[in-house]
Amino acid sequence: MRFHHVAIETVDLANTVNWYLTFFPGIRLNWEQDQFSSLTHERLPRITKLVELQVSNIRFHFFERIGVTHSHPPRNVTAFQHFCFQVPTPQDLNSYRLRWFDLRYSGIYNFTHDETATDIVVDQNAVASFYFLDVNGLEFEMTYVPEEMRAC
Repeated sequence: MRFHHVAIETVDLANTVNWYLTFFPGIRLNWEQDQFSSLTHERLPRITKLVELQVSNIRFHFFERIGVTHSHPPRNVTAFQHFCFQVPTPQDLNSYRLRWFDLRYSGIYNFTHDETATDIVVDQNAVASFYFLDVNGLEFEMTYVPEEMRAC
């Protein structure tokens, strides 16, 4: 068995897709769809469009539903916490962090939360990370793991 995709519902599909296409170098649009099975309509009433983006072996399925209002759970509620992407070098952490700030303050994208990316921190095992929110308020971690700490 292997992991296939992460599905993310958004209230602004164009904003979300454009942000991901800009934030992740090498990300690509695989396909879009606007016709769905009865099961999909039953589970996700008023779904209008689904877009698959892929970076490396990670696939994102983004979709929006017309007329559905969203509220974000409080930060202390147990729910999805974050996704983590491992980068090859510590310099990549700096690049992603700077890219996040460039996009956040570009005025092009609408962010649901007014929270900035964290500083890059290094733990006792020399693993370096920082955290940030996407345009929908979903939390991500970027991490660099030194070669000697990587599992086989």
